[in-house]
Amino acid sequence: MNPGTDLGEFLRARRALVAPDRDGGPRRRVPGLRREEVAALAGVSADYYTRLEQGRHKRPSESVLDALARALQLDETATRHLFDLARAVAAPQRAAPPEAQRVRPSLHRLLESFTAHPAFVRGRRTEVLAMNPLAAFLLADLPARPARERSLIRWAFLDPEARTRYVDWEKVASSMVGTLRLDAGRHPHDPLLAQLVGELSVHSEQFRTWWADHRVVERRDGIKRLDHPLVGRLDICYEALDVTGAADQTLFVYTTEPGSESEARLRTLAAWVHEESPAPPSSPAAAPERPGADPAGR
Repeated sequence: MNPGTDLGEFLRARRALVAPDRDGGPRRRVPGLRREEVAALAGVSADYYTRLEQGRHKRPSESVLDALARALQLDETATRHLFDLARAVAAPQRAAPPEAQRVRPSLHRLLESFTAHPAFVRGRRTEVLAMNPLAAFLLADLPARPARERSLIRWAFLDPEARTRYVDWEKVASSMVGTLRLDAGRHPHDPLLAQLVGELSVHSEQFRTWWADHRVVERRDGIKRLDHPLVGRLDICYEALDVTGAADQTLFVYTTEPGSESEARLRTLAAWVHEESPAPPSSPAAAPERPGADPAGR
């Protein structure tokens, strides 16, 4: 990845998303704002802004970046990404082998203590650094896989199981692309990230499309709808918490609505994982029925 190119592509992609104030004017062939319109809104010359998009200006000031963020209607996450990209252009670094991320033992113990709730720690490149058994059973045991296969986004795009596990696969997968974009802005010289982007680009047209639009996403809470082969549909609430003292590590904890069918089904999975009931059946049809539950698990 090239920081100068990334900054220019980000600016072009984001101005294409801003609807111009036409005031009844003629329909445009190209969506979004023109370069000169962004320049005027940001209070800079059209030539200056053009040089930014073309990667010919290396040190935009913070005030210019703030003005561009307003002109392009960037939210807080996208604004932070803009500053990351500009910082990488102003202070280029040589690519170096990234240090392996480690989860401290106390955090491993915390994960293991969540016997009723799936939990895992995500690091750079959406890599799953640690996972409790219930999360591994609910999703996939990614930490047990070879190092290059441990990222959530790789699993989501290249493992057919993920497409059936996520009810809203496109929403989840596109969000992961936005998260990876944020990571690329913070670590533009990470060779492992470049390899991951290259692999996904080769094997997935959807990834290439979403990667090209330069949208960035940072999820802190929300709902994921899952379809587990043993218990069926689960509506999962998640919280994402930064791990104190560990850069680029996020703790995810999954919960369910109290008294819901999802809570009952997650409790069933937890019982199987922790051997509180017989080993899990090999197919949904073999799963024990619960009073009032749909045998299909829907």
